[in-house]
Amino acid sequence: MLGTAGDRAHKASAITTPPRSGSSQPRHCGRTTRLAVSLMTHQYTTGDGAGPATGNALRIKDMRPDEIAAALREDPRLILPVGTCEQHGPHLPLGTATIIVDRLADDLSAEFAVLRAPTIEYGVNVSAERGLTGNASLRKKTLHRTLNDLVDTWEEGGVREFILLTAHGHDPHQEALATVITAEARVRVVDVFGVPVGDLLEGQMEPMHGDEADTSLMLYLAPELVRMDLVRDNMMSREALRRYRRGQLRLPADSGSSIGRPSLATAEKGRALYERIRSRISDRIFLAPSPAD
Repeated sequence: MLGTAGDRAHKASAITTPPRSGSSQPRHCGRTTRLAVSLMTHQYTTGDGAGPATGNALRIKDMRPDEIAAALREDPRLILPVGTCEQHGPHLPLGTATIIVDRLADDLSAEFAVLRAPTIEYGVNVSAERGLTGNASLRKKTLHRTLNDLVDTWEEGGVREFILLTAHGHDPHQEALATVITAEARVRVVDVFGVPVGDLLEGQMEPMHGDEADTSLMLYLAPELVRMDLVRDNMMSREALRRYRRGQLRLPADSGSSIGRPSLATAEKGRALYERIRSRISDRIFLAPSPAD
């Protein structure tokens, strides 16, 4: 149910981070605001420091209709995390991108008392990864139509703003999110790895794939799922990275589907990365006034 220009007037007004180096800016149908702001610090950690506390996230799948209606009267926004099921190297679980946005959605929901939808655990994977063990991908049009159907029904139920979180930089994946159509509700699309974090990394200038950034975040969020004894470093040029993100380059068989230097990852870096990402999204998406139509 994609609708037409007449009956579905508002397409996604995408609030995105600066485009990753080597990838084109996703096509937007509404106004684009770049997420590039100074660091704010919000520290919410468990007593032993092993990962952030999720607090009382407002998960709609665990709530009664009257509770959801009451929450929407207070704040008519809905967080929708969109993950992937794909290899991130032999040392990380296939749900790495999903786990990152899932935890981020919980923390933001708890901090700002904003409803959060069940996580969509499948996205548009790089076509060159087809056939890799465990990988599962949606077509761009399938993800786009799924999101349109979901936001359409939630909008009819009272949601007036959607915040789509993703940690996957493949161009078609981001285009599927950035072109979501609504009747009147605002849609903000946030690529969490578009937040500048190069200064927090040692062996890379930017996030890659199954790399120092992904692995550090997972060592912080879910260390029990990481096998550092299996890491494989695999650096490539920015041009090669650009081609990979567009589905034009297959990784070498010995790369283990990772790009970057995961061997340099630490839980301490993961904490710093997570706090940087969350604080900047908090500042520009949850604390700043919504941009005027």
